[in-house]
Amino acid sequence: MSSPRSVRLFRQLERHVVSSVLTGIGVMLLAAGLVAYVSPLGASGGAPVATSGGAGGSPASAAPPPSAPPAVQPSAPASTGPSSPSPAPASAVATRVVIPALKIDLPVVAPRPNESFPLCDVAEYWLGPGSAPTYVQPGQEGTTYIYAHARAGMFLPLLTASQTGNGTGMIGYSVLVYTSDSKVYWYSIATVTRGLPYNDVAPPPMAHGSTQQLVLQTSEGPYTTSTKLRVVATLALVQPASYAESHPTPHPQVCT
Repeated sequence: MSSPRSVRLFRQLERHVVSSVLTGIGVMLLAAGLVAYVSPLGASGGAPVATSGGAGGSPASAAPPPSAPPAVQPSAPASTGPSSPSPAPASAVATRVVIPALKIDLPVVAPRPNESFPLCDVAEYWLGPGSAPTYVQPGQEGTTYIYAHARAGMFLPLLTASQTGNGTGMIGYSVLVYTSDSKVYWYSIATVTRGLPYNDVAPPPMAHGSTQQLVLQTSEGPYTTSTKLRVVATLALVQPASYAESHPTPHPQVCT
């Protein structure tokens, strides 16, 4: 039988061996976990992917594998506010007429069907009688025709100025016509003609060298059969205009 001293030595040796074995196993497990944490995704050199074996036992953020498409941010919705107006119609039309020297500034609208008397507080463009246009819109070759009543806030200053020296003082005045495609056409007054018959609707002759001109017309009396004042202006310049400038809000009124 072994002596008590031999038994104690054997027990101490046994505990040392077991402790060494357990320590070795723990080191191996830790090493395996660290290798898994820093192991590259593949030979292509992709970003590392952490596993649940990482420190603390919680998964870390992982970059997408090389085969995944990049994330695409959604596009911001298109603005629908006033700064993004609807596209202009295919054929732009006159929307505003301004004569700075006479303090005339009026929205321009289309005439009403079968109109017998023009509206108040606006000017109107006219394409002529019948289905075949006699007149055109600004930007087209030919004559643009805009008319309004000789009333306060409308074309009265035009009539008043024509009554002095048959309107010769207006020669050279600028007339601005804005259109629905946000442009402004600058015209220069070339002729002033008074006392025209009310039914004279033929386009006046084009000024020499011109291909586009403007007619402004108003009545010289209170009746539909009153004589007319006609002002002819020739095109001088075309420029871009802001949407607000070329789209005034008209407030047409039935004249009383």
